[in-house]
Amino acid sequence: MKESGPLRMSEIYQPGRFGLSIEIFPPKTPRGDESLHETLRRLAPFRPAFISCTYGAGGTTQGRTLDWCETIQQDLSIPATSHLTCVGANREELLQWLEQATARGVSSIMALRGDPPTGETEFKPAEGGLKYASELVSLIREVYPELSIGVAGYPEKHQECADAETDLANLKRKVECGADAVFTQLFYSNDCFLRFRDRYQAAGITAPLIPGIMPITEFARIKRITGMCGASFPRELASRLEDVQDDLEAQFEIGVAHAIAQCRELMDAGVPGLHLYVLNRPEACEKILDALGLTESVATE
Repeated sequence: MKESGPLRMSEIYQPGRFGLSIEIFPPKTPRGDESLHETLRRLAPFRPAFISCTYGAGGTTQGRTLDWCETIQQDLSIPATSHLTCVGANREELLQWLEQATARGVSSIMALRGDPPTGETEFKPAEGGLKYASELVSLIREVYPELSIGVAGYPEKHQECADAETDLANLKRKVECGADAVFTQLFYSNDCFLRFRDRYQAAGITAPLIPGIMPITEFARIKRITGMCGASFPRELASRLEDVQDDLEAQFEIGVAHAIAQCRELMDAGVPGLHLYVLNRPEACEKILDALGLTESVATE
């Protein structure tokens, strides 16, 4: 039986369901727009439970994010999740943005503190703004209780946090404030995720924990990303990629094969879903989902 209206995140990951989601970012050029339209056209047949859309540092593409959420929902009939951060906005501005988002049909939010603006090393809230993602979750839950809320989790801890236990306590606070599901930062060693899941469960956190997977399509780019976010990289995988550092096609094949193996192992370990960071390109995601057999029926029932 077809569901009426978009499922809440808490419903997407119920026992007996498997939630596939993908993440995109709003392009900055007309050519990028055309490319993303093609990416979404190619990935839509996999019928993800939702597509999430980020925005640029400091909120630089917030309006574009809502434009893309509206496009996704109207053109593809797939629910869209908009990112929202605390960066550069006070409480009233956050509420104004949420009013715009809900008026445009957005029913779920990825609530994040956000990174410091370019050139700054420390996060500083705007005057009258919020300092922590948990405060943003509380604000959304208080004013828009009907919205679904996702938050970020860090298998190897947030790079600004002093230790893993403090980081886990911060994550538990976000869930207690009203988050429906937790989506992890990228990782390339499943052992990191599985150890994190054990600690997560031991801490009494019950919200669904969804692994975030970013396929390696270009080693230099992934090295930059992992360097910025503090994620580790398996030595054997790095060695194989370094051996083909002048061959982008070989890097792509190694990266996709690693992602497929990661996802299979995670699915065998009983994860309730997968969140794919596709970097606005469809090729790797298509190969991974085809290999996993994640058709519409598998992903939603």
